[in-house]
Amino acid sequence: MSPETMEESGRQENTRWITTVIMSSALQGHEISASLHYQQHRIRYSDSVEDGSIIFSLSGIAFLLADTQDLLKTGEELFLHRTEKFINIHRNSFLLLSAALHGPKEWDLMFRIQKRFLGSNLRVIPVHNTAETVKLMLTIAKTTSKPHIDNIRYRMLMAKAQIIDQSPVWKMLHKIQLDCN
Repeated sequence: MSPETMEESGRQENTRWITTVIMSSALQGHEISASLHYQQHRIRYSDSVEDGSIIFSLSGIAFLLADTQDLLKTGEELFLHRTEKFINIHRNSFLLLSAALHGPKEWDLMFRIQKRFLGSNLRVIPVHNTAETVKLMLTIAKTTSKPHIDNIRYRMLMAKAQIIDQSPVWKMLHKIQLDCN
């Protein structure tokens, strides 16, 4: 990568990433909503999305926020039905299971959910607090958005080319091939 290209990509990374987030109306007073608003993201509330949904439309990523304590108290069946509906609508879906501490009950709940949706497009992620949740969502959404994914692919191709070019094994194979001709 040339110094100019590296400098340009460094500038791109330092610029703030602002996006539009569609959230269920049930999250209107939630800390996550306030945190995203504080970071100057555009937030749109909707009654037509599943309760607890947070959707990054530019990235095609959807998150379903669930509190493990609420699930343990109210039971899983209704939640599992909601989750199934959620993953049928959203191709790239994440379930964020929130708990201050993930103890044996929480891990058991997470295992049952993962087992139920094994083979689906749902990825289950344990989270502990609002700051961690927001950072995780923004990282996933940013790295899967169009301009950033292209930049990541370009960097991966450049790294791969550099590794192959610098590889002693590759050089040895190339030399063997030249000696055979």
